Amino acid sequence: MQTSNVKAAIAYDDLREWLAHAERLGEVRRVSGATWQEDIGLAAEAVLRAEYGPCVVFDDIPGCPKGFRVLLNMFAGKRRNMTLGFPDHLSKWELSDAYREAFLEEQKIIPHEIVADGPVFENVLMGEDIDITKFPAPVWHEKDGGRYIGTGTYSITRDPDENWLNAGAYRAQLHDRKSVGILIAAGHHGDIHRAKYFKRGEPMPVAMVLGGDPLTFFYGGLEVPYGTFELDVVGGLRGKPMQLVRGKVTGLPFPAAAEIVLEGFVTQERNAIEGPFGEWTGHYAGGAKPASVLDIKAIYHRNDPILLGVPPMGAGPDEMARYRAVLRSATIKQNMTNAGVPGVQRVWCHEIGGARLLHGVSITQRYPGHAVQAGHIAAQCGASAYASKYIVVVDDDVDVTDLDQLLWAMLTRTDPAQSIQFIRGSWDSPADPALPPWRRAAGDMTHSVAVIDACRPFHWRDKFPPTNAPSPEVARKAREKFGWLLDGKK
Repeated sequence: MQTSNVKAAIAYDDLREWLAHAERLGEVRRVSGATWQEDIGLAAEAVLRAEYGPCVVFDDIPGCPKGFRVLLNMFAGKRRNMTLGFPDHLSKWELSDAYREAFLEEQKIIPHEIVADGPVFENVLMGEDIDITKFPAPVWHEKDGGRYIGTGTYSITRDPDENWLNAGAYRAQLHDRKSVGILIAAGHHGDIHRAKYFKRGEPMPVAMVLGGDPLTFFYGGLEVPYGTFELDVVGGLRGKPMQLVRGKVTGLPFPAAAEIVLEGFVTQERNAIEGPFGEWTGHYAGGAKPASVLDIKAIYHRNDPILLGVPPMGAGPDEMARYRAVLRSATIKQNMTNAGVPGVQRVWCHEIGGARLLHGVSITQRYPGHAVQAGHIAAQCGASAYASKYIVVVDDDVDVTDLDQLLWAMLTRTDPAQSIQFIRGSWDSPADPALPPWRRAAGDMTHSVAVIDACRPFHWRDKFPPTNAPSPEVARKAREKFGWLLDGKK
Protein backbone atom coordinates (compact mmCIF):
# COMPACT_ATOMS: atom_id res chain seq x y z
CA MET A 1 0.00 0.00 0.00
CA GLN A 2 1.21 3.49 -0.79
CA THR A 3 1.20 5.56 2.38
CA SER A 4 2.26 8.91 0.91
CA ASN A 5 -1.36 10.08 0.62
CA VAL A 6 -2.19 9.22 4.25
CA LYS A 7 -2.37 12.43 6.25
CA ALA A 8 -1.40 12.66 9.90
CA ALA A 9 -3.56 14.42 12.46
CA ILE A 10 -2.50 14.15 16.10
CA ALA A 11 -5.67 14.79 18.06
CA TYR A 12 -4.42 15.21 21.64
CA ASP A 13 -2.07 17.48 23.57
CA ASP A 14 -1.66 15.62 26.85
CA LEU A 15 -2.11 12.20 28.44
CA ARG A 16 -5.70 12.85 29.53
CA GLU A 17 -6.81 13.85 26.05
CA TRP A 18 -5.08 10.73 24.69
CA LEU A 19 -6.91 8.59 27.26
CA ALA A 20 -10.26 10.07 26.22
CA HIS A 21 -9.56 9.11 22.59
CA ALA A 22 -8.53 5.58 23.63
CA GLU A 23 -11.79 5.25 25.59
CA ARG A 24 -13.78 6.26 22.51
CA LEU A 25 -12.06 3.41 20.67
CA GLY A 26 -13.35 1.05 23.38
CA GLU A 27 -9.84 -0.06 24.34
CA VAL A 28 -9.58 1.05 27.98
CA ARG A 29 -10.18 -1.22 30.97
CA ARG A 30 -10.30 0.01 34.58
CA VAL A 31 -9.17 -1.95 37.62
CA SER A 32 -9.97 -0.84 41.16
CA GLY A 33 -8.08 -1.94 44.26
CA ALA A 34 -4.99 -3.51 42.66
CA THR A 35 -1.84 -3.33 44.82
CA TRP A 36 1.42 -1.73 43.77
CA GLN A 37 3.27 -4.48 45.64
CA GLU A 38 2.21 -7.23 43.21
CA ASP A 39 -1.07 -6.85 41.33
CA ILE A 40 -0.10 -4.11 38.86
CA GLY A 41 3.05 -6.02 37.89
CA LEU A 42 1.00 -9.17 37.37
CA ALA A 43 -1.41 -7.26 35.14
CA ALA A 44 1.52 -5.95 33.11
CA GLU A 45 2.71 -9.51 32.57
CA ALA A 46 -0.80 -10.52 31.47
CA VAL A 47 -1.46 -7.76 28.89
CA LEU A 48 1.75 -6.15 27.61
CA ARG A 49 2.74 -8.91 25.20
CA ALA A 50 -0.57 -8.98 23.35
CA GLU A 51 -0.77 -7.06 20.06
CA TYR A 52 -4.34 -6.07 20.85
CA GLY A 53 -4.24 -5.97 24.64
CA PRO A 54 -6.22 -3.19 26.36
CA CYS A 55 -4.99 0.00 27.93
CA VAL A 56 -5.45 -0.46 31.69
CA VAL A 57 -6.03 2.28 34.27
CA PHE A 58 -5.56 1.30 37.93
CA ASP A 59 -7.42 3.33 40.56
CA ASP A 60 -8.14 3.12 44.30
CA ILE A 61 -4.68 1.66 44.89
CA PRO A 62 -4.28 0.62 48.56
CA GLY A 63 -1.96 2.90 50.53
CA CYS A 64 -2.12 5.75 47.99
CA PRO A 65 -4.30 8.87 48.02
CA LYS A 66 -7.68 8.47 46.35
CA GLY A 67 -7.52 9.49 42.70
CA PHE A 68 -3.83 8.64 42.21
CA ARG A 69 -3.72 6.34 39.17
CA VAL A 70 -1.40 4.20 37.04
CA LEU A 71 -1.86 3.86 33.27
CA LEU A 72 -0.48 0.81 31.47
CA ASN A 73 -0.17 -0.26 27.82
CA MET A 74 -0.64 2.75 25.56
CA PHE A 75 0.70 1.29 22.32
CA ALA A 76 -1.43 -1.65 21.22
CA GLY A 77 -4.63 -2.28 19.29
CA LYS A 78 -6.19 0.51 17.23
CA ARG A 79 -4.90 3.15 19.62
CA ARG A 80 -1.29 2.85 18.39
CA ASN A 81 -2.34 4.32 15.04
CA MET A 82 -4.36 7.01 16.82
CA THR A 83 -1.34 7.78 19.00
CA LEU A 84 0.73 8.67 15.92
CA GLY A 85 -2.15 10.46 14.22
CA PHE A 86 -3.10 7.90 11.54
CA PRO A 87 -6.21 5.87 10.65
CA ASP A 88 -6.55 2.46 12.25
CA HIS A 89 -6.57 0.41 9.02
CA LEU A 90 -2.81 0.75 8.48
CA SER A 91 -0.65 -2.32 9.16
CA LYS A 92 2.37 -1.91 11.42
CA TRP A 93 4.64 -1.46 8.39
CA GLU A 94 2.26 0.99 6.74
CA LEU A 95 2.05 2.91 10.01
CA SER A 96 5.85 3.09 10.25
CA ASP A 97 6.30 4.28 6.67
CA ALA A 98 3.41 6.74 6.88
CA TYR A 99 5.02 8.19 10.01
CA ARG A 100 8.37 8.44 8.17
CA GLU A 101 6.84 10.17 5.14
CA ALA A 102 4.75 12.56 7.22
CA PHE A 103 7.31 13.51 9.85
CA LEU A 104 10.87 12.46 8.93
CA GLU A 105 11.38 13.15 5.23
CA GLU A 106 11.22 16.85 6.02
CA GLN A 107 11.46 16.97 9.78
CA LYS A 108 10.03 20.13 11.25
CA ILE A 109 11.24 21.57 14.52
CA ILE A 110 8.98 24.11 16.20
CA PRO A 111 10.54 25.68 19.31
CA HIS A 112 8.54 25.42 22.51
CA GLU A 113 6.96 28.40 24.17
CA ILE A 114 7.11 29.24 27.87
CA VAL A 115 3.78 29.93 29.57
CA ALA A 116 3.23 31.25 33.07
CA ASP A 117 1.06 28.47 34.45
CA GLY A 118 -0.45 25.08 33.71
CA PRO A 119 -2.31 22.13 35.26
CA VAL A 120 0.97 20.58 36.45
CA PHE A 121 1.10 23.33 39.10
CA GLU A 122 -2.26 22.37 40.63
CA ASN A 123 -0.22 20.81 43.45
CA VAL A 124 3.22 22.17 44.42
CA LEU A 125 5.08 20.29 47.15
CA MET A 126 8.35 21.47 48.68
CA GLY A 127 10.34 20.99 51.87
CA GLU A 128 8.79 18.53 54.32
CA ASP A 129 5.77 18.09 52.06
CA ILE A 130 7.90 16.13 49.59
CA ASP A 131 7.01 12.45 49.74
CA ILE A 132 7.12 10.40 46.55
CA THR A 133 6.24 7.19 48.41
CA LYS A 134 2.58 8.24 48.20
CA PHE A 135 2.60 7.72 44.44
CA PRO A 136 1.63 4.19 43.26
CA ALA A 137 5.08 3.18 42.00
CA PRO A 138 4.82 -0.59 41.35
CA VAL A 139 7.17 -3.49 41.79
CA TRP A 140 7.06 -4.52 38.15
CA HIS A 141 8.97 -7.85 38.16
CA GLU A 142 9.32 -10.40 40.93
CA LYS A 143 13.12 -10.04 41.27
CA ASP A 144 13.30 -6.27 40.98
CA GLY A 145 15.36 -4.50 43.61
CA GLY A 146 12.55 -2.12 44.52
CA ARG A 147 9.72 0.05 43.29
CA TYR A 148 10.16 1.79 39.95
CA ILE A 149 8.32 5.09 39.73
CA GLY A 150 9.98 5.96 36.41
CA THR A 151 9.44 3.56 33.50
CA GLY A 152 7.22 5.73 31.31
CA THR A 153 9.43 8.69 32.13
CA TYR A 154 11.84 11.19 30.60
CA SER A 155 14.19 13.68 32.25
CA ILE A 156 15.00 17.17 31.00
CA THR A 157 18.53 18.53 31.40
CA ARG A 158 20.45 21.48 29.96
CA ASP A 159 23.98 21.51 28.53
CA PRO A 160 25.91 23.88 30.86
CA ASP A 161 28.32 24.95 28.12
CA GLU A 162 26.16 25.08 25.00
CA ASN A 163 22.76 25.75 26.64
CA TRP A 164 20.74 23.19 24.65
CA LEU A 165 18.04 21.07 26.27
CA ASN A 166 17.71 17.29 26.22
CA ALA A 167 14.81 14.98 27.13
CA GLY A 168 16.05 11.44 27.75
CA ALA A 169 14.21 8.31 28.94
CA TYR A 170 16.17 7.18 32.00
CA ARG A 171 14.51 4.80 34.44
CA ALA A 172 13.94 5.83 38.05
CA GLN A 173 13.90 3.59 41.13
CA LEU A 174 12.19 4.93 44.24
CA HIS A 175 14.76 5.16 47.07
CA ASP A 176 13.06 7.15 49.83
CA ARG A 177 10.65 10.03 50.38
CA LYS A 178 12.92 12.59 48.72
CA SER A 179 15.06 10.72 46.21
CA VAL A 180 14.93 8.45 43.18
CA GLY A 181 17.57 6.84 41.04
CA ILE A 182 18.28 8.11 37.54
CA LEU A 183 20.07 5.52 35.40
CA ILE A 184 21.77 7.15 32.40
CA ALA A 185 23.86 4.88 30.14
CA ALA A 186 27.26 6.05 28.95
CA GLY A 187 27.24 8.06 25.75
CA HIS A 188 23.66 9.27 25.94
CA HIS A 189 23.05 13.01 25.85
CA GLY A 190 22.07 13.11 29.53
CA ASP A 191 25.40 11.45 30.36
CA ILE A 192 27.24 14.09 28.33
CA HIS A 193 25.46 16.82 30.27
CA ARG A 194 26.17 15.13 33.60
CA ALA A 195 29.89 14.83 32.83
CA LYS A 196 30.08 18.53 32.00
CA TYR A 197 28.43 19.58 35.27
CA PHE A 198 30.62 17.27 37.31
CA LYS A 199 33.76 18.56 35.59
CA ARG A 200 32.71 22.04 36.69
CA GLY A 201 32.13 20.75 40.23
CA GLU A 202 28.43 21.62 39.96
CA PRO A 203 25.23 19.62 40.51
CA MET A 204 23.14 18.83 37.42
CA PRO A 205 19.59 20.27 37.50
CA VAL A 206 16.92 17.77 36.39
CA ALA A 207 13.19 17.89 35.73
CA MET A 208 11.85 14.32 35.63
CA VAL A 209 8.46 13.92 33.93
CA LEU A 210 6.55 10.88 35.20
CA GLY A 211 3.31 11.32 33.28
CA GLY A 212 3.82 12.86 29.87
CA ASP A 213 1.77 12.39 26.73
CA PRO A 214 2.82 9.44 24.55
CA LEU A 215 4.73 11.44 21.93
CA THR A 216 6.95 13.22 24.43
CA PHE A 217 7.72 9.93 26.17
CA PHE A 218 8.48 8.15 22.87
CA TYR A 219 10.84 10.92 21.80
CA GLY A 220 12.63 10.77 25.13
CA GLY A 221 13.70 7.26 24.11
CA LEU A 222 14.46 7.94 20.44
CA GLU A 223 17.71 9.10 18.93
CA VAL A 224 17.64 12.74 17.81
CA PRO A 225 20.67 14.77 16.68
CA TYR A 226 23.05 16.27 19.22
CA GLY A 227 21.86 19.70 20.30
CA THR A 228 18.20 19.08 19.40
CA PHE A 229 15.49 19.29 22.07
CA GLU A 230 13.09 16.39 21.71
CA LEU A 231 10.06 18.42 22.77
CA ASP A 232 10.71 20.87 19.93
CA VAL A 233 10.61 17.89 17.56
CA VAL A 234 7.27 16.91 19.08
CA GLY A 235 6.11 20.48 18.44
CA GLY A 236 6.99 19.90 14.80
CA LEU A 237 4.90 16.72 14.74
CA ARG A 238 1.91 18.61 16.10
CA GLY A 239 2.48 21.67 13.96
CA LYS A 240 2.47 24.01 16.95
CA PRO A 241 4.78 24.84 19.86
CA MET A 242 4.72 22.71 22.99
CA GLN A 243 3.61 24.81 25.94
CA LEU A 244 6.12 24.51 28.78
CA VAL A 245 6.38 26.03 32.24
CA ARG A 246 9.57 26.68 34.17
CA GLY A 247 10.40 24.78 37.35
CA LYS A 248 10.37 26.92 40.45
CA VAL A 249 13.73 25.54 41.65
CA THR A 250 15.92 24.93 38.59
CA GLY A 251 14.18 27.01 35.94
CA LEU A 252 14.15 24.01 33.61
CA PRO A 253 11.13 23.88 31.31
CA PHE A 254 8.66 20.97 31.20
CA PRO A 255 5.16 20.46 29.76
CA ALA A 256 2.50 22.62 31.36
CA ALA A 257 0.04 19.72 31.18
CA ALA A 258 2.36 16.99 32.51
CA GLU A 259 0.83 14.74 35.15
CA ILE A 260 3.75 14.52 37.61
CA VAL A 261 7.17 16.21 37.59
CA LEU A 262 10.04 15.79 40.04
CA GLU A 263 12.54 18.66 40.14
CA GLY A 264 15.94 18.57 41.77
CA PHE A 265 19.65 17.94 41.39
CA VAL A 266 22.09 15.13 40.65
CA THR A 267 25.45 15.46 42.41
CA GLN A 268 28.74 13.68 41.86
CA GLU A 269 29.01 12.86 45.55
CA ARG A 270 25.75 10.97 45.96
CA ASN A 271 25.08 7.55 44.47
CA ALA A 272 22.86 4.70 45.63
CA ILE A 273 22.50 1.04 44.73
CA GLU A 274 20.17 0.79 41.74
CA GLY A 275 18.54 -2.44 40.57
CA PRO A 276 18.34 -5.16 39.72
CA PHE A 277 15.56 -4.51 37.23
CA GLY A 278 13.97 -6.81 34.64
CA GLU A 279 15.26 -5.21 31.46
CA TRP A 280 14.20 -5.08 27.81
CA THR A 281 16.61 -7.88 26.91
CA GLY A 282 14.68 -10.26 29.15
CA HIS A 283 17.41 -10.52 31.81
CA TYR A 284 18.58 -8.75 34.96
CA ALA A 285 21.76 -7.92 33.08
CA GLY A 286 22.63 -4.64 34.77
CA GLY A 287 22.50 -6.17 38.24
CA ALA A 288 22.59 -3.96 41.32
CA LYS A 289 25.23 -1.25 41.32
CA PRO A 290 25.77 2.38 42.40
CA ALA A 291 24.02 4.91 40.17
CA SER A 292 23.19 8.61 40.22
CA VAL A 293 20.45 9.88 42.54
CA LEU A 294 18.00 12.72 41.96
CA ASP A 295 17.62 14.73 45.17
CA ILE A 296 14.08 16.06 44.90
CA LYS A 297 13.51 19.69 45.80
CA ALA A 298 9.97 20.00 44.42
CA ILE A 299 7.10 17.81 43.26
CA TYR A 300 4.47 19.16 40.89
CA HIS A 301 1.36 17.19 40.00
CA ARG A 302 -2.11 17.56 38.63
CA ASN A 303 -5.20 16.73 40.65
CA ASP A 304 -5.82 12.97 40.46
CA PRO A 305 -2.43 12.41 38.77
CA ILE A 306 -1.73 9.58 36.35
CA LEU A 307 1.59 7.74 36.65
CA LEU A 308 2.59 6.34 33.25
CA GLY A 309 3.95 2.79 33.42
CA VAL A 310 5.95 1.31 30.53
CA PRO A 311 7.86 -1.61 32.07
CA PRO A 312 9.88 -3.86 29.76
CA MET A 313 8.81 -7.49 29.82
CA GLY A 314 11.63 -8.89 27.66
CA ALA A 315 11.87 -12.45 26.30
CA GLY A 316 9.51 -11.51 23.49
CA PRO A 317 7.51 -8.61 22.08
CA ASP A 318 5.95 -6.15 24.51
CA GLU A 319 4.61 -2.59 24.45
CA MET A 320 8.07 -1.04 24.53
CA ALA A 321 9.15 -3.17 21.57
CA ARG A 322 5.99 -2.30 19.61
CA TYR A 323 6.39 1.47 19.66
CA ARG A 324 10.14 1.29 19.19
CA ALA A 325 9.68 -1.00 16.18
CA VAL A 326 7.39 1.46 14.41
CA LEU A 327 9.39 4.59 15.19
CA ARG A 328 12.93 3.23 15.00
CA SER A 329 12.30 1.34 11.74
CA ALA A 330 11.10 4.57 10.13
CA THR A 331 14.05 6.52 11.50
CA ILE A 332 16.66 4.01 10.31
CA LYS A 333 15.13 3.96 6.82
CA GLN A 334 15.27 7.75 6.73
CA ASN A 335 18.84 7.77 8.09
CA MET A 336 19.86 5.35 5.32
CA THR A 337 18.14 7.44 2.65
CA ASN A 338 19.77 10.61 3.97
CA ALA A 339 23.16 8.83 3.83
CA GLY A 340 22.68 8.19 0.11
CA VAL A 341 21.82 4.48 0.11
CA PRO A 342 19.53 3.93 -2.90
CA GLY A 343 16.82 1.34 -3.32
CA VAL A 344 15.90 0.92 0.36
CA GLN A 345 12.44 -0.63 0.44
CA ARG A 346 11.66 -1.65 4.00
CA VAL A 347 13.41 -1.61 7.36
CA TRP A 348 12.02 -3.44 10.36
CA CYS A 349 13.46 -3.52 13.87
CA HIS A 350 12.06 -6.77 15.19
CA GLU A 351 10.07 -6.73 18.38
CA ILE A 352 11.62 -10.02 19.50
CA GLY A 353 14.87 -8.14 20.16
CA GLY A 354 13.31 -5.15 21.85
CA ALA A 355 13.37 -3.41 18.44
CA ARG A 356 17.12 -2.96 18.91
CA LEU A 357 18.95 -6.27 18.46
CA LEU A 358 17.71 -7.54 15.08
CA HIS A 359 17.02 -5.35 12.03
CA GLY A 360 15.83 -6.55 8.65
CA VAL A 361 16.48 -4.40 5.57
CA SER A 362 15.12 -5.04 2.09
CA ILE A 363 16.69 -3.38 -0.95
CA THR A 364 16.43 -3.41 -4.71
CA GLN A 365 20.03 -4.30 -5.63
CA ARG A 366 21.64 -1.90 -8.09
CA TYR A 367 25.39 -2.54 -8.00
CA PRO A 368 28.06 -4.83 -6.52
CA GLY A 369 28.48 -4.20 -2.78
CA HIS A 370 25.09 -2.50 -2.46
CA ALA A 371 23.89 -4.98 0.17
CA VAL A 372 27.05 -4.63 2.25
CA GLN A 373 26.85 -0.84 2.11
CA ALA A 374 23.21 -0.94 3.19
CA GLY A 375 23.99 -3.34 6.03
CA HIS A 376 26.85 -1.32 7.48
CA ILE A 377 24.94 1.95 7.40
CA ALA A 378 21.84 0.28 8.86
CA ALA A 379 24.07 -0.99 11.68
CA GLN A 380 25.81 2.28 12.54
CA CYS A 381 23.50 5.17 11.66
CA GLY A 382 22.20 7.44 14.39
CA ALA A 383 19.03 5.46 15.09
CA SER A 384 20.67 2.03 15.24
CA ALA A 385 24.22 2.30 16.58
CA TYR A 386 23.21 1.66 20.21
CA ALA A 387 22.86 -2.07 21.01
CA SER A 388 22.26 -3.40 17.47
CA LYS A 389 23.54 -6.97 17.05
CA TYR A 390 22.27 -8.44 13.78
CA ILE A 391 21.50 -6.68 10.49
CA VAL A 392 20.02 -8.91 7.79
CA VAL A 393 19.86 -7.42 4.27
CA VAL A 394 17.54 -9.14 1.81
CA ASP A 395 16.11 -8.65 -1.67
CA ASP A 396 12.87 -6.78 -2.20
CA ASP A 397 10.82 -9.96 -2.63
CA VAL A 398 11.15 -10.62 1.12
CA ASP A 399 8.82 -9.03 3.67
CA VAL A 400 11.26 -8.07 6.43
CA THR A 401 8.44 -7.45 8.92
CA ASP A 402 7.68 -11.19 8.75
CA LEU A 403 10.26 -12.95 10.90
CA ASP A 404 9.65 -16.26 9.12
CA GLN A 405 10.39 -14.72 5.73
CA LEU A 406 13.46 -12.92 7.04
CA LEU A 407 14.91 -16.10 8.51
CA TRP A 408 13.99 -18.07 5.37
CA ALA A 409 16.01 -15.66 3.23
CA MET A 410 18.90 -15.76 5.69
CA LEU A 411 18.92 -19.56 5.73
CA THR A 412 18.58 -20.15 2.00
CA ARG A 413 20.46 -17.25 0.38
CA THR A 414 23.65 -17.18 2.42
CA ASP A 415 26.93 -19.04 2.70
CA PRO A 416 27.81 -18.28 6.35
CA ALA A 417 31.57 -18.03 5.74
CA GLN A 418 31.06 -15.65 2.83
CA SER A 419 27.92 -13.76 3.76
CA ILE A 420 28.61 -12.51 7.30
CA GLN A 421 30.83 -9.53 8.16
CA PHE A 422 31.54 -8.25 11.65
CA ILE A 423 31.81 -4.74 13.05
CA ARG A 424 33.88 -4.80 16.24
CA GLY A 425 33.87 -2.28 19.07
CA SER A 426 30.28 -1.17 18.48
CA TRP A 427 28.28 0.71 21.13
CA ASP A 428 26.53 -1.70 23.53
CA SER A 429 23.89 -1.40 26.25
CA PRO A 430 24.37 -2.27 29.93
CA ALA A 431 21.21 -4.37 29.49
CA ASP A 432 23.11 -6.80 27.21
CA PRO A 433 23.38 -10.07 29.19
CA ALA A 434 26.20 -11.30 26.92
CA LEU A 435 28.52 -8.44 27.93
CA PRO A 436 31.30 -10.15 29.94
CA PRO A 437 31.78 -9.10 33.58
CA TRP A 438 35.43 -8.10 33.06
CA ARG A 439 34.45 -5.73 30.24
CA ARG A 440 31.71 -4.21 32.38
CA ALA A 441 34.21 -3.67 35.17
CA ALA A 442 36.58 -1.93 32.77
CA GLY A 443 33.81 0.27 31.38
CA ASP A 444 34.20 -1.35 27.95
CA MET A 445 30.55 -1.18 26.86
CA THR A 446 31.12 -2.46 23.33
CA HIS A 447 30.33 -5.58 21.34
CA SER A 448 30.39 -6.89 17.79
CA VAL A 449 27.65 -6.57 15.18
CA ALA A 450 26.96 -9.12 12.44
CA VAL A 451 26.03 -7.76 9.02
CA ILE A 452 24.44 -10.59 7.05
CA ASP A 453 24.13 -10.27 3.28
CA ALA A 454 21.13 -12.50 2.56
CA CYS A 455 20.55 -11.11 -0.93
CA ARG A 456 20.99 -13.15 -4.07
CA PRO A 457 24.69 -12.74 -4.96
CA PHE A 458 24.78 -9.73 -7.24
CA HIS A 459 27.23 -11.12 -9.81
CA TRP A 460 25.13 -14.25 -10.46
CA ARG A 461 21.70 -13.22 -9.21
CA ASP A 462 20.10 -14.00 -12.60
CA LYS A 463 21.19 -17.63 -12.22
CA PHE A 464 19.93 -17.95 -8.64
CA PRO A 465 17.09 -20.51 -8.46
CA PRO A 466 13.64 -18.88 -8.50
CA THR A 467 11.41 -19.20 -5.45
CA ASN A 468 8.26 -21.30 -5.43
CA ALA A 469 6.37 -18.56 -3.64
CA PRO A 470 3.21 -17.57 -5.52
CA SER A 471 2.99 -14.34 -7.43
CA PRO A 472 0.81 -11.67 -5.82
CA GLU A 473 -1.93 -12.49 -8.31
CA VAL A 474 -1.89 -16.22 -7.50
CA ALA A 475 -1.81 -15.49 -3.75
CA ARG A 476 -4.83 -13.21 -4.14
CA LYS A 477 -6.75 -15.84 -6.08
CA ALA A 478 -5.96 -18.48 -3.46
CA ARG A 479 -7.28 -16.26 -0.66
CA GLU A 480 -10.41 -15.29 -2.57
CA LYS A 481 -11.28 -18.81 -3.71
CA PHE A 482 -10.27 -20.95 -0.74
CA GLY A 483 -9.70 -18.62 2.19
CA TRP A 484 -13.00 -19.86 3.63
CA LEU A 485 -11.27 -23.13 4.52
CA LEU A 486 -9.40 -21.38 7.33
CA ASP A 487 -12.53 -20.20 9.12
CA GLY A 488 -14.73 -23.13 8.18
CA LYS A 489 -17.29 -20.97 6.38
CA LYS A 490 -18.30 -20.72 2.74
